[in-house]
Amino acid sequence: MRQHDWFRVHKPLSRSAKTFLGILSFVLPVVVWSIVSYVPQVWHPQVNITDPGSVDYLQVDMRMDRAGFDQAVREAQAAHQAVPQGHPANPIYLPAPDEVARAFYTSFTMPPQTADGEWLSQSLWHSIQIIFWGFMISSIIGVPLGVLCGTYAAIARISEPFIEFFRYLPAPAFGALAVAILGIYDGPKITIIVIGTLFQQVLIISNTTRNLDIALVEASLTLGARNSQLLWHVVLPGILPDLYRDQRILLGWAWTYLIVAELIGTTSGITWFITQQARYQHFANVYAAIMMIGIIGLGFDMILAAIGRRVFPYDPAGLKAA
Repeated sequence: MRQHDWFRVHKPLSRSAKTFLGILSFVLPVVVWSIVSYVPQVWHPQVNITDPGSVDYLQVDMRMDRAGFDQAVREAQAAHQAVPQGHPANPIYLPAPDEVARAFYTSFTMPPQTADGEWLSQSLWHSIQIIFWGFMISSIIGVPLGVLCGTYAAIARISEPFIEFFRYLPAPAFGALAVAILGIYDGPKITIIVIGTLFQQVLIISNTTRNLDIALVEASLTLGARNSQLLWHVVLPGILPDLYRDQRILLGWAWTYLIVAELIGTTSGITWFITQQARYQHFANVYAAIMMIGIIGLGFDMILAAIGRRVFPYDPAGLKAA
């Protein structure tokens, strides 16, 4: 496929073009990050001190703004004393790609900063469990209710006005109440994820259910199907591929609530690890941990997408996205 074919409206891409552009979507941000990190002329607003000279308030490996460094140099020159030396640098909160790459290993081998702290592997596993139980509880309630709302107008009318109201309430606002009721451990964290995903889940799934091809329902009614038979043998099989795809998207929403949820109650999970590393200015570990969340989330989504293509090989939308 020629490159100008990539931008034709609704023109599907070849497998090789998909692979190339998919890799490019990750390479381009890394290239920009590398330019900002390694090319002094692009940004580098600070100076990393290599020799403090005669300036007593400077230290080796200290970072300071360029204006302050230039002032220290002028003062040393005016006093005919040793001039401080340094090289351009970015702020400590913006580590270079190679530092973050090393942190992917060192953050796992670095012991906890406190005696009661968790290793990174323990923090990640704890967070995954929070996500699993929060989204599981949300799905147990939200999926059946969403299907019923999309199938029966009476159930939708009695449920959706309140759900529409409740979904605008920020889930973190219930943090203090959740701690008062459920204690300070994992209960409030799971609750925040449930509140953050449940009401959106009901509305999205009900809309998916309403978009079922009406011809399937009319044909079943013509053949004498009853309400219960329509629900179990027409509606549910008809929406399963779209329902599965909705759940994949909603699982991503659950991950976005993780950081807020883990700030409630006891300190644990990947959020506590990130907070601790930021407190000790180990920003390479902070970036590595944040990227790990994205990698784990993307990995789960790719696995679910592969399972969906195998379970629903007849789904045209799934085949188009493959």
